[in-house]
Amino acid sequence: MPVPAVQPDGLPCRLTKTLLSPWSRLALLAVLLCGAATTMLLYEPQRLLAHGWPPEAAGGVAVALFGAAYGLCTAAFVPRPVLNVAAGVLFGAQAGTFSATAGTVIGAGIAFGLGRLLGQDALRRLLRGRWLTAADRQLSRHGFRSMLVIRLLPGVPFAASNYGAAVSRMSWPAFLSATALGSVPNTAAYVIAGSSAAKPTSPVFLASFGFIALSGLAGGVVAWRKRAQLRGPAARESTRSAAPPEACSPAVREPVSPH
Repeated sequence: MPVPAVQPDGLPCRLTKTLLSPWSRLALLAVLLCGAATTMLLYEPQRLLAHGWPPEAAGGVAVALFGAAYGLCTAAFVPRPVLNVAAGVLFGAQAGTFSATAGTVIGAGIAFGLGRLLGQDALRRLLRGRWLTAADRQLSRHGFRSMLVIRLLPGVPFAASNYGAAVSRMSWPAFLSATALGSVPNTAAYVIAGSSAAKPTSPVFLASFGFIALSGLAGGVVAWRKRAQLRGPAARESTRSAAPPEACSPAVREPVSPH
């Protein structure tokens, strides 16, 4: 029975493969993020601090809507401290902390999902540096613990940590649970500061501001020590790779004199 000849891929098949390739998906991710950031710059969500929440939305509906909007804004690179202060100004300490924390998890999940779906395959091929490889190994092996530390200590950009975790092999449950737990202290501090901003000399405002300052200082110290720990193995590996392969080179024998 004759075997039918294999037909070459047609134009639709090649076009589909090109559109679904890792680099095409990475380009789509870049376009989406640039569009989202441009939209946020034009919309200016910080106007909530001056004009307040729309009066037609109130109570629990307003808290839920703010949490959803918070998540979309953080995925579009709006700084979280601004949104946290706005949550405190609009809803007070308790409701504001709940809404901001929920929005943090939503925004982190959106960024993690986009990075995992559109950017992971292409970006993992770019992890050539030893420091980046060590960070990827840390996130992949100790996902929950590493992300919990990142969330507890400020200083690491929120979007960068989300997309960096998406490139690693961290699981969804570890990422979301560490984000939910680790974001509460600093989020609450900013929300409380926003809720008591009208009284900047009150003990509540001073305590929250002091917590923010101390946590920022602690985050800088931990980041510096962690950077040194990650550079240590990389430096040893670099020295090892630069050493001449004496054990693998054949021994050079001197000619033996016949006398």
